[in-house]
Amino acid sequence: MFSLGSWLPALPGLAWVWALLDALLQGLVGACAVSVLCSLLKVYTYIQCVNDPERQAEKEAIAARRPLLELLHVLVLTSVLALVGSRVAALVVLEFSLRAVSTIISLGKGAHSSQLYLLCQYSLGCGMSCGLSFLLEGALHRTWNLALAAGLAGLLALHAQRLAWHVCALYELHSRARYCGICILLLAAGHGIPRLLCNALALTFAVADLAAVELINRDFLSTGEAVRFWTPLTICYTLLVVYMQEESRQSMGSGLVFRTVLVRMGGLFILLLTVGRWTDILHVFVSLLGELWCLLHFRVLLESCCRQ
Repeated sequence: MFSLGSWLPALPGLAWVWALLDALLQGLVGACAVSVLCSLLKVYTYIQCVNDPERQAEKEAIAARRPLLELLHVLVLTSVLALVGSRVAALVVLEFSLRAVSTIISLGKGAHSSQLYLLCQYSLGCGMSCGLSFLLEGALHRTWNLALAAGLAGLLALHAQRLAWHVCALYELHSRARYCGICILLLAAGHGIPRLLCNALALTFAVADLAAVELINRDFLSTGEAVRFWTPLTICYTLLVVYMQEESRQSMGSGLVFRTVLVRMGGLFILLLTVGRWTDILHVFVSLLGELWCLLHFRVLLESCCRQ
């Protein structure tokens, strides 16, 4: 199953080492995907602030460069995604997909919400982890495949961060002087970033949803067990979506976002108390920390999106 293990002598007690390495690599891919998403959203939001004289304070806050904090964010999110089990990660992915579809329908056809992109950070990381678990299950050289994916994801995340730093530092100057090809391209086509993110996230979550359903169903020995799990899960998620839609109509702001995180994780916790395992309960708490970490790290962007 593990590439390195297939070439090295079979030693007792090493299986958990390869499993831990695979989990860390999967978490790194998910964390890099989140970093790319936030970097592109940072570029888009900064360009919008440049074009609006009333948002200069937001522009300065977004432009603040914190490379060590960015690295810490990736490392912490990698660890969280590595600790979360595939079962809870799959439930997080399915819950966000249902919430996203409901939000898009309420916004109207063709509408986009930058806030929704920020809210999907942790779910995107879980989706990448679920997709890789499903696609590479039973692969002969699984570890090498994950290492290659992590290397490519890290390279893409690094270039996205460099793009964000370049835009925040030089976009105003280059766009006026028509000096830089990247800034000129963003000046002409920067408004298309939300559409690009929407298409990429739709494809990612489509694959992740299929993987999540398969990962959950493989634990059931019969159809009856599956029905006893999916029925309360569907009811719980439906009630959560209805509740959050009502809350969003009554109030706006980052406080509502953090409150809905607690409500969603609380609902998942209660559900898994009845139909889950004790390890699932632990993973729910880890997921709560992951959600809060993602939102707190990009709170400036979140508040900017809430004002819009």
